[in-house]
Amino acid sequence: MRSLLSVLDIENEVEKILDIASDFKAGKIEEKPLEGQKLAMIFQKSSTRTRVSFEVGMYELGGTALFLSNKDIQLGRGEPISDTAKVLSRMVDGIMIRAIEHNDVVEFAKEADIPIINGLTNLEHPCQALADMLTVKEHKGNFDGKFVYFGDGNNVCNSLMLICACLGMDFTVACPDKYQPNEKIIKEALRIAKNNNSTITITSDVKEAAKDADVFYTDVWVSMGDEAEAAQRELDFKDYQVRQELIDLAKEDVIFMHCLPAIRGQEVTSEVIDGPHSVIFDEAENRLHAQKAVMYYFMKELLN
Repeated sequence: MRSLLSVLDIENEVEKILDIASDFKAGKIEEKPLEGQKLAMIFQKSSTRTRVSFEVGMYELGGTALFLSNKDIQLGRGEPISDTAKVLSRMVDGIMIRAIEHNDVVEFAKEADIPIINGLTNLEHPCQALADMLTVKEHKGNFDGKFVYFGDGNNVCNSLMLICACLGMDFTVACPDKYQPNEKIIKEALRIAKNNNSTITITSDVKEAAKDADVFYTDVWVSMGDEAEAAQRELDFKDYQVRQELIDLAKEDVIFMHCLPAIRGQEVTSEVIDGPHSVIFDEAENRLHAQKAVMYYFMKELLN
């Protein structure tokens, strides 16, 4: 039984899943391919786009989604992950987990007999990365350019680095030295990028990173769970704000992306996020189409 825990799990299948997402968005898959199937959605962290995209997506695929917060199930009272995974495996057809610790999702996949989908962990956010690259595909037409991520080398950055490597797109991270992406992720991304004739660059020079970029991307400086570090992080990242002077260094048709929610005036200026280069709402919508593709792929196509 296969699960989506990391972009590494679909290293050679990213384009196939993106094609399925494009077909769903274009209305080319009109039947309800998951009719009668049930998806359990476990949330240890709050969500807007992840919850709505999976819940609405499952409905549009013909199935049913069950929202389960830590307050609603015994997992929040100390029931072992193994027991929860085995029980749910007998009642539903798939589980999407938005977790705090990546190892919890790994354990779910180990103990369950059904597909597990990583809806976010502290290490990766593969579902977001798929929606992001669907957006790049729509606006740029290909993955031949330069993708630049500014700010915290967090879970979103980790998954974007991997997925760009899989698609052969040059990827640059502009961040302070102590906020670099995960070392193991960097190693894997370099391996994949080498095979696909693309590059991975990590720098603290924001202006150099911005030059000739095709895609700009940023995320909040203070992720859920990092609130105690907020003041220090704001100081550390103040030079990494995406602003117009950086846009001016990129290609004329550069697009600006953000996984949302955003704090205007902090990691990005209002001028940029609300400006002509911004595609953030196309990107947000694409969470729905990408997540439908993920559910279809892991809960039907791989099982046929």
